[in-house]
Amino acid sequence: MTGTLSRRAGRALGWSLVNILVAKVGTLAIGIALARILGPEEFGVFAVAMVALLAMLSFNELGVSLAIVRWPGDPREIAPTVMTCATVSSLVVYAGCYLAAPSFAAAMGAPEATGVVRLLAVNVIIAGLVITPVALLQREFRQDRKMLADQVNNWLGAFVSIGLALLDFGAMSLAAGRLAGAAVSGVLFFAFAPMRFGFDAAKARALYAFGLPLAGSSIVFFAVAYVDQIVIGASLGAVALGYYSLATNLSLWPHSIFSQPARQVAPAVWARLQDDPPAMRGAFTAHLGLLAAVTFPVCVLLTGTAEPLIGFVYGQAWLPAADALVWLGLLVALRILFDLVYDYFITIGRTRVLFAIQVTWLVSLVPAMALGVRLGGISGAGAAQVAVALLVVLPFYAVQLRRTGVDLAALARRLAVPALAAAAVVGACLVAGLFVTPDLLLLALCGLAAAVAAGLLLLGMRDTIRGLKGMEAVS
Repeated sequence: MTGTLSRRAGRALGWSLVNILVAKVGTLAIGIALARILGPEEFGVFAVAMVALLAMLSFNELGVSLAIVRWPGDPREIAPTVMTCATVSSLVVYAGCYLAAPSFAAAMGAPEATGVVRLLAVNVIIAGLVITPVALLQREFRQDRKMLADQVNNWLGAFVSIGLALLDFGAMSLAAGRLAGAAVSGVLFFAFAPMRFGFDAAKARALYAFGLPLAGSSIVFFAVAYVDQIVIGASLGAVALGYYSLATNLSLWPHSIFSQPARQVAPAVWARLQDDPPAMRGAFTAHLGLLAAVTFPVCVLLTGTAEPLIGFVYGQAWLPAADALVWLGLLVALRILFDLVYDYFITIGRTRVLFAIQVTWLVSLVPAMALGVRLGGISGAGAAQVAVALLVVLPFYAVQLRRTGVDLAALARRLAVPALAAAAVVGACLVAGLFVTPDLLLLALCGLAAAVAAGLLLLGMRDTIRGLKGMEAVS
């Protein structure tokens, strides 16, 4: 392959961003329709199944697929072994899920979710099969091809779901749509990056040495991300979980639109700078600052407009979800930063550090979440998450970054201005809410404030952007 790293990474980032934007904008209306058709209870049942699926996906391939992105040589050397290991482990995981589904659904306060869990979990097998071609496309910066497969997944799954929902299939319609989209997109991934099964014992040992600590970290990472939904489902039931799930999904929009494309490209850039640690650390700091500039104003927009946003988009029946969204908008801003730091530690091979951080996060979050839900319901759950992220996780990550040679003072300077701009956006939204009555007008004004803040931040980071574009390395 020829061409500069910066150009290839820029093209890949562009395709990733288009992919996410098209998927999110295109399926927004369908998501609103499904929320209005099914209501909080059915969404709560599906949320129970999604928690089970995401738990399995967090470790189903035991972390071996990420080695393809980080592998210093030709990743096709290990691809057949990765394919075999990932598929076998996914089949084992699905079998365990099928047997445990009744007990899990009952513990989550929704025994009727058993069938939905079992159907939705078939996605684990599909994920195990396609994870190798997906990782190879990421390694080769072929986000254009990944975009096509992802769009087929999103659109086909959405239309199947809404069609079945209109036929009164309830939560099962959402599970069937997810499965249909994943199956067809899986065929496309294999067409774009043909793979075969194979096994090399020596390579397998190396893969598991790399992947198992990461898989353990991923399990804890999942628990950190979904302990709130587990506690809410077990304590408050499916309806409250439906409200909280909708607020969570809405809060993840900034994460999906901005963070995911950056995470698909930035680690591959860092991996090619491993022979120049100062340059790699500089690229990491620059990426984190740019990501904060773009996402912080958008994330806090959710906090400042939680009630009018949910009432206008989803209807009055969903207004209780705003109690959680007020906090989750702040949380997602922190998670976006944490996720990129997580990827950085993977790139430099510090997977055991990640495991320690995630364990600390989980141990702190479980009692905080139990107390928050008891005192404040879904609002208390969101507040507990923000408190733990700020008081426990952020300092822990900072200490570990300093040990890798990252200049914390420089990093803090890059993040300080976006944080102040985000606070200004929240203030503007709160003031506007006192005087502007129509929800649509209020949302438009607050959205404009966030866009202006992000634009000014990017304008002030012109030198950083030029520096990243100027990085050249032949891959």
